[in-house]
Amino acid sequence: MRDRTVLLLAVVTIALLTGSIAVLAVAGPTESRPNRADAASVSVSDEAAGRFARLHATGVTGSNVSVGIVDPTGFDTESKAIAGQIARTRSFGVGSVHNTHEAHGTATAAVVSRTAPDASLYLARVDSVDSYRQAVDWLVREDVDVIVAPVSFYGQPGDGTGPVARSATRATERGSVFIAPAGNLAQSHWSGQYTTGTVQNRTVAFTSGNRQNYIRGGTEITVWLSWERAHADEEYTVELYWTNGTTSRLVARSQPYRGDDVPNERIVADVRSGDYYLVIRGPASPTGARLRLVSPTHDLQHTSARNSIVAPGTAHKVITVGAYNGRVDQLEPFSSRGPTVDERTGVDIVAPDRQFAAAAPDGFVGSSAAVPYVGGTAALLLEANESLSPRETERLLEQTTRDVGQPGLDSETGHGAVRPVRAVQTAQNRTEG
Repeated sequence: MRDRTVLLLAVVTIALLTGSIAVLAVAGPTESRPNRADAASVSVSDEAAGRFARLHATGVTGSNVSVGIVDPTGFDTESKAIAGQIARTRSFGVGSVHNTHEAHGTATAAVVSRTAPDASLYLARVDSVDSYRQAVDWLVREDVDVIVAPVSFYGQPGDGTGPVARSATRATERGSVFIAPAGNLAQSHWSGQYTTGTVQNRTVAFTSGNRQNYIRGGTEITVWLSWERAHADEEYTVELYWTNGTTSRLVARSQPYRGDDVPNERIVADVRSGDYYLVIRGPASPTGARLRLVSPTHDLQHTSARNSIVAPGTAHKVITVGAYNGRVDQLEPFSSRGPTVDERTGVDIVAPDRQFAAAAPDGFVGSSAAVPYVGGTAALLLEANESLSPRETERLLEQTTRDVGQPGLDSETGHGAVRPVRAVQTAQNRTEG
C-alpha cells in the first residue's frame, strides 16, 4: 500500500500584514478569536477519546498515511505531541518551518496525531496566496491523497472561480481528497446588490434605509470588499468611520488588493477603542453588481449568513466542513452557511470543533479544530480501504453522517455531523465485499 498523504492547511487568527498576504485567521467567533493554541495542552474529551480509541483498538491508526500540514505560523518541530511523527518539513516564502512562539500549527498537527496516531507528518509553512498554491502543488507532486485546508482567503469570489478555489479543484482532479472549512463568517458577512432601491448618493443600504454598518470587537480592524468579475472595471470602496454618536470622522478607506486577479479591496487598520461603522460607495448609477463585505476580526451589525462560505471552501469538488458544537449539539453560531453564490449547497458535512484542544489557554475552536478532525478521519478511511477515490471518500463521509439541523441535506449543516467509527466500518465492509 503506497503512502497516503493528508494535507492540512491551517491558518491561525492573526492578520499577516504584509502587502502580499491575503490569508487571515479563522479559528472562532469574531468577538473572541483565539490567536494561539498550546499544543502541549491539547486534550481530547472522553467522548472523542472513546470514539477514536475504538478504531485504534482494531488496528486502524493511520499507518502508512502521510499527513501534510500547511500553516503560516510554523510548527514546534520538537514538541512531544508531534516530533516522533514528522517525516518532512518545508518552507514556502519567508520564515522558518520551526517556530516555538506560535503554537497554532503545532496544535493542528496534534489534532491529526490524536485521530491518526501512526500517520507521518509533512509540515509546510506559507505566507501568501502564491506560497499556498505552491505548497498544494508540492504535496500533490509528492503523491498526496487527501488535502485538508482549514484556511480562509477573503476577498475571493463565492462561486469557486478564484485562484485559491481553483487550486483546490485542480488538486481534487489530480486525485487528492480536498477538505476545506466553510469558514466562521456567519456573524461577520454581508452581501447585497448595487441596484435601484438600495443605492442612494452612491452609497449602499445594508438594510432598508440604513447605510451604516456598525462593527464591534477589538482595535485591529480588517475588512474586505469584493465583487463579481463581470463588474471588474467598476470601482467600489468601503470606508471606516469613527463616531461619538453626534459627529463622525473618516478613519480609513479601502485600497485595491494586488495579490490576486480578483476585484476586491481591503482595510487593515489599528485604531483606538470606540464606536466605528462602515459605508460602501460605488458608481453614480446602479450596476446590479453583487457586493460582498466580510470582516475576519469583527462582527457586523447588519449581516447575511447566507452565502458566507469562504475560499477554498467555495471550490468545486471539495469537501466543505462546518463547525459543530457537540457539547450543546448545535451548529456554531459563527459557522459559515451556504449556499455558494452559484447555488451549490456549500456545506457538505459538519464536525465537532471543541472536543480537541479544549484546554488550550486561548481556545482552539471553529474551522481550525473541526477540519483536522475530518482530516484524521479521512486518513483512517484511506488506511481501511486504500482503493477509495476522492469522490468515494466524500460519499462515505456524507452517507455515514448523523443528520443534524433541518431534516435532510441543507445549506447550514450539509449531510450532517461526521461519524468516524461508522465511516471507517463502512469502508472496511466495502473492502471485504
